[in-house]
Amino acid sequence: MLDISHLTKTYGSKKAVDDLSLHISPGEIFGFIGHNGAGKTTTLRAVTGILRFDAGEILINGTSIKTDPIACKKQLAYIPDNPDLYEYMSGSKYLNFVADVYGVGAAERTERIRRYADAFNLTGDLGQPISAYSHGMKQKLATISAWIHQPKLVIMDEPFVGLDPKASHILKGMMRELCDNGGAIFFSTHVLEVAEKLCDKVAIIKQGRLIRSGTMDEVKGDDSLEDVFLELEG
Repeated sequence: MLDISHLTKTYGSKKAVDDLSLHISPGEIFGFIGHNGAGKTTTLRAVTGILRFDAGEILINGTSIKTDPIACKKQLAYIPDNPDLYEYMSGSKYLNFVADVYGVGAAERTERIRRYADAFNLTGDLGQPISAYSHGMKQKLATISAWIHQPKLVIMDEPFVGLDPKASHILKGMMRELCDNGGAIFFSTHVLEVAEKLCDKVAIIKQGRLIRSGTMDEVKGDDSLEDVFLELEG
């Protein structure tokens, strides 16, 4: 589903990501963990085609994000840590705009918007301008927009920040459902307890370099993920 091979991104003299290689298969929820500035967001932005990188390759279902970014972006969705939405639009207009971009038919979009908006208790607010939304409401709207075209790969940067417990529970269910249907999730998080319970695999990055990766059992053994992370971080 997602192959990252020897990814390197440099800002001036600093290597934000240094020779990173990861493989994420269909059906996997893959957690990406590291302290602030470790290179997580840079990696996620490179995967989505937002950020150019200096060396390496990123393939989505065998297609290069460098040589055919449009084909790759049709298959994925990205939720940044701070969703920048068109605040002059209403929630409903924004979701229909995203559906138009991805060519989602009228019946499909209506059903998906209803399903996810009801789940997140957002249906009554879809007529309001996004400028009136709280951060949590914007996060919910961004999540619905990401799922609206049923992507094969969802990239998320700190997706649980700003969500209430019920919304977090719903999102976890959506993530597992997508993977059970052959998709994959690659997301960064600081909430290690969530990662430990939710992820099939996890990678820990430090100063741009991968320091541990594998299944949850391979990475943490008999310890908690928090203990392993703190030990590796020194």
